[in-house]
Amino acid sequence: MRVGFAGLGRMGGPMARNLARAGHDLTLWNRSPDKAQALAAQLGCAVAETLSQLSNDADVIVTMLADDASSESVHGGPTGLFAGSARTYIEMGTMSPDHIGWLIARAPEGTRVIDAPVSGATQAAHDAQLLIMAGCTAQQAAPMAPLFDAMGKQTLCLGKPGTGAVMKLAVNSLIHGLNQTLAEAMTLAEAAGIDSGLAFDVIEASAACAPMLKYRRPLYLDEAAHDVTFTVALARKDMELAARLARDLGTAMPQGLTTLKKLREAEARGYADRDMASILPFMRKETS
Repeated sequence: MRVGFAGLGRMGGPMARNLARAGHDLTLWNRSPDKAQALAAQLGCAVAETLSQLSNDADVIVTMLADDASSESVHGGPTGLFAGSARTYIEMGTMSPDHIGWLIARAPEGTRVIDAPVSGATQAAHDAQLLIMAGCTAQQAAPMAPLFDAMGKQTLCLGKPGTGAVMKLAVNSLIHGLNQTLAEAMTLAEAAGIDSGLAFDVIEASAACAPMLKYRRPLYLDEAAHDVTFTVALARKDMELAARLARDLGTAMPQGLTTLKKLREAEARGYADRDMASILPFMRKETS
């Protein structure tokens, strides 16, 4: 399949690499051209100079972008993706459902936009073990199965456009809530004199443990010694989108609003570009 991939960050780069390994005819684009050229040299694939060229050179466009604004700028405009001739556009970043509606309204006639955000950290992206939440029917997703299967372990179809985006916000609100609660539980144990590693051993063996706590353990216990996988700034962005969606739908989100408050406080105190695991040292300072 001829695939254009835009957005080669911590998640997008490994996802594009897995598409190439699966044998797809891949063309890359990134806002920083050097990153696209370096990856293309490794994979033996092409690089598009413009977004419209990327769309002209592909049947399917996959985008893995940071937020609504970046997705809007990449798809729109006279040289954007929608100015090209691709027939399907798959947005896999964490976006608001309103933005998915914006994409659908502005997509060229006869094309399809699918919101298919993913759950899983950078290692899952490298290992093609992502969970894909597709805002479409199983029948609509079927032609894209070779792409989804190359990047993920499972694709769940949620029926209609925008539902993938909604479900991703719901999942991430739970993840960021767990992150905050883990930080509080650890600081409570540490304040009583329990060793951090031993405290995490207990949490990891308990009924409260989630998979993300297991694979993020090294970051929680020694954040500085590991690469950033997901920043505090991105977590704050996710929770703002989730809080706005909850408000629009009229649902209560008291714990989510508390999580958002702490993320904003951490960001204001210089944690924006640190991994979300840095909420643990942030809470230690709050306790001291």
